[in-house]
Amino acid sequence: MAKENSFDIVSKTDYAEVTNALHQTTKEVSQRFDFKGSKATVELVDKDLVLSAEDETKLRNMNDILQGKLLKRGVSLKALDYQKIEPAAGGTVRQAVKIQSGIPGDKAKEIVKFIKDAKFKVQASIQGDTVRVSGKDRDTLQDVIARLKATDFGIDMQFDNYRSN
Repeated sequence: MAKENSFDIVSKTDYAEVTNALHQTTKEVSQRFDFKGSKATVELVDKDLVLSAEDETKLRNMNDILQGKLLKRGVSLKALDYQKIEPAAGGTVRQAVKIQSGIPGDKAKEIVKFIKDAKFKVQASIQGDTVRVSGKDRDTLQDVIARLKATDFGIDMQFDNYRSN
């Protein structure tokens, strides 16, 4: 009987690195001249980020600092889903940033369709918030990974749980 090989396509965010980047951003904002005396804050609330500042310019500048810190720590910016900027109390503005965890259902269907349309001799199935790809040939699975990496689905993807049974 032929061996069955498989791997999982997942989307995970390392919250420890997000927290570290958050602390670094807070420290830099407190030390920068253009933020002196401002009430600019960034905090982690229920696994999502909330940025607040006096105006949209300071919010954008703080966001740039945060993005730089996240990139240095290896957190993909594709994992961030920016919400609309909204007015907050005291004449400030606030923006929620959702952190993606798991592959959304519509993106999972898009990935499975992409694999089927590419005519690889593999099976792709959606299992919760992951996509499992299995096939007999390891080289074909590696070709699938290379093709997926070359295509932008708008989400942060990792490939793990590579198994040979």
